[in-house]
Amino acid sequence: MTNSDDDYDAIVDLNDLYPGAGTFRFGNTKAECQQQIDLVRKGQKSANCAPWRDLKDDPDAMPVVGRCDIAANWGGSPALVVHTTQVVQVRFCDVTEEMAEAESSTYTLQGWRTSKEAYFKRNGGWSDDMPLIFEFSELVEDLDGRSL
Repeated sequence: MTNSDDDYDAIVDLNDLYPGAGTFRFGNTKAECQQQIDLVRKGQKSANCAPWRDLKDDPDAMPVVGRCDIAANWGGSPALVVHTTQVVQVRFCDVTEEMAEAESSTYTLQGWRTSKEAYFKRNGGWSDDMPLIFEFSELVEDLDGRSL
């Protein structure tokens, strides 16, 4: 059995424990993905945001309050299980300091805006009034070291 087969089987097993769970990956690079997973593990990240345009045509990708989802490592193996506690649609210009800090406690609002503007420009475009989906979550299970 290959690693990807093992990863698939592990996610199937987790879906038995967390019915309806979706699987997602943070970031656009391996380093970004690992950094975001580490922030969640340390309790320094309890939110994630995405442009509405990236989710609107894929109902399965839309976060759902009350659902648990599996955050995967860059290679596809499961890393974390998170529980969505709140979903908010907000324009980029209306993001608050609290929302920015929830996405990463290392952010100030201005730092968040600078970083996200650059990120969105690289990944499909940016405008000050672009709609975002902010998902607030809590860590349910850290799968590091767990035998799946």
